[in-house]
Amino acid sequence: MSAHRVSERAGLERDLVTTRHGPARLLRSPARDPWVRLVLGHGAGGGADARELGWLARDLPPAGVCVIRIEQPWRVAGRRVAARSALLDESWLDALGPLREGTALVVGGRSSGARVACRTAMSVGAVGCLALAFPLHPPWRPEQSRLPELQGTGVPTLVVQGELDPFGGPKDFPALPDNIQIVLAAKADHEFAVRLGSGRSAALTRADLVSCVLAWLRETVPNR
Repeated sequence: MSAHRVSERAGLERDLVTTRHGPARLLRSPARDPWVRLVLGHGAGGGADARELGWLARDLPPAGVCVIRIEQPWRVAGRRVAARSALLDESWLDALGPLREGTALVVGGRSSGARVACRTAMSVGAVGCLALAFPLHPPWRPEQSRLPELQGTGVPTLVVQGELDPFGGPKDFPALPDNIQIVLAAKADHEFAVRLGSGRSAALTRADLVSCVLAWLRETVPNR
């Protein structure tokens, strides 16, 4: 389902791919001698340029991780409101079609993109799932839990959650299956931002996120 490639600055390639709900965009950050492909989706409030997605796209390729960010059709079309969950899943599956062959595939994303990845990880043959800022519930409404999506990934799953995330903090996550690991980003919110005077910096949050994701990938991907 691939279309044409739009050249950009060195180190980043952009593809447009056809989905049943319109074109999606792939932002590829290639690696030399890659041993895993990490495909990431964005949230409902922003695009593939979200800070933590960008951190991973810039910092993981030197370690042999090819990072591909998928921008959903609603975002490519310039709409401000995200599509319904079923449409997000269908577009994600269509965009992932050409990516299922090759080196080991790990799917993931931030917020809404993490939910999509969790719901579809097994169906695309992923060996792992990375959930960044998983929105366990709407802010301050813990009764509206999305926990079943996280529990049902069926593959090794790493959740990286801001300690101050109103969509789900450390006290909101119950006991989870053995395949799910949770790492807290200290003093960080839903966007992995930290307040001035908190004793943390964006640079430290970035370094911690990249190192924990890379360590988890090395543990999770078989025969690398």
